[in-house]
Amino acid sequence: MRKQPSELLNFIFDNAHALPDGKLPSLDVLSVQLRISTGKLREQLEVARVLGIVEVRPRTGIRLTEYAFAPAVRFSLLYALSLDHNLFDSFSALRNHVEFAFFHEAVAKLTADDYAHLKMLVQRAWDKLENDTVRIPHAEHRDLHLTIFSRLNNPFVRGLLEAYWDAYEAEGLSVFSDYDYLHEVWQYHDGIVNAIVMGSHDEAYRLLVQHTRLIQRIPKSRSMRPRNSVRSKLPEELS
Repeated sequence: MRKQPSELLNFIFDNAHALPDGKLPSLDVLSVQLRISTGKLREQLEVARVLGIVEVRPRTGIRLTEYAFAPAVRFSLLYALSLDHNLFDSFSALRNHVEFAFFHEAVAKLTADDYAHLKMLVQRAWDKLENDTVRIPHAEHRDLHLTIFSRLNNPFVRGLLEAYWDAYEAEGLSVFSDYDYLHEVWQYHDGIVNAIVMGSHDEAYRLLVQHTRLIQRIPKSRSMRPRNSVRSKLPEELS
């Protein structure tokens, strides 16, 4: 018999398709129905929320969310990094192979609006790098990569890639500020976007593969990274 880690998750898995508009009964009703205390139910509800299964709002109550892979991967990955920062390198290798495997399928689905957005991100990054006061274009870096894969109808690929960027930030890599490194990174991004827009997908792929090797130049000393960086990425209730 299938057994899940909580009465609430059992209820959700067994009744998800039958819930009108994805709305769950109130905690008081669930407490009676599942024969558990409201205190225990609140704990289980928080787990379901952290996993991205439900959302809780004052007026609408408890509702199922659209399925997303990222919350569960993110939580597991941040736990792994709290045990051993070197595991980021292993997950980074996985992320690279996933991007390589799905790249051609992903770029074939991009629209003219996506092209414009990618070009805007590149321009905004250059504006930050070439300003009198240099700023790190990390938000643009994350957005560019996720935009390339945003049209894939595969929540597992998108979720894994989203979790990678949360880990990247938790590891302190988003604040790495060597100008020569950042300049080279965005030269690659510029070339990748131009090749995508021109329809030269094989060239864009070649540049993507070359560009992923640049992260190896970032210092690996974990002592440089914020001590509580991983914890800061956890939901407030769990940190």
